[in-house]
Amino acid sequence: MKTKLLLMLCLGSLWGCATTTVSREATLLSGLQHYNSEIQSSGSQGNRWPNRQQAASELKLVITGTVGASPEFYRLVDLDLRKTEFVVTMRESALKPDRLKEMKDELVQMDDEIAALKPVIKTQLTAISQHDRPQQVEDVAALGLLGIALDNFSARGAGRGGEAPTTRVGQYTVTDLGSFSTVRAADGKMFRCNVLSIPEEGASMRCAPAN
Repeated sequence: MKTKLLLMLCLGSLWGCATTTVSREATLLSGLQHYNSEIQSSGSQGNRWPNRQQAASELKLVITGTVGASPEFYRLVDLDLRKTEFVVTMRESALKPDRLKEMKDELVQMDDEIAALKPVIKTQLTAISQHDRPQQVEDVAALGLLGIALDNFSARGAGRGGEAPTTRVGQYTVTDLGSFSTVRAADGKMFRCNVLSIPEEGASMRCAPAN
């Protein structure tokens, strides 16, 4: 938590105490990946709800430090956490049929609200990225991966499937290949990109020509 607090203070003051390699987009992407990993590892055990609560709180702190105060983004995290607790409860508890039906109906409502929040959050992320600086390949990769991460957020049961997720960022095509990503420019140039964690500061995106 100390690390996350330092992160919030640094990013909130226009990166005044961070190295120039740290980026908002990569740091937020790393935070989302960490949150998803924590939820997946603890989501099958009801007694690990404090771990899930902590993961959600830490992600909100990262959001504050990178995006700023975003009620929509906070609500998205809250809904995902609530969905997880519903699924755990339904699996581990002997619920009455009427209560089980109520919870399933609520899950549908939460999914609908999550779907409505995602485009709003994407717009916020794009605005922040364009405001910071002219886009480099690293910024394109991070923004594209953030879009993919948001599309898949709270839909972990669907899995990756057989085709790698791909999205467009301007004239670039970003593909998430799991352990790394690729960016293809309009002229056909390809770049291979990785997210690198920077202790006590955040994360950066590193890209290198792939052809």
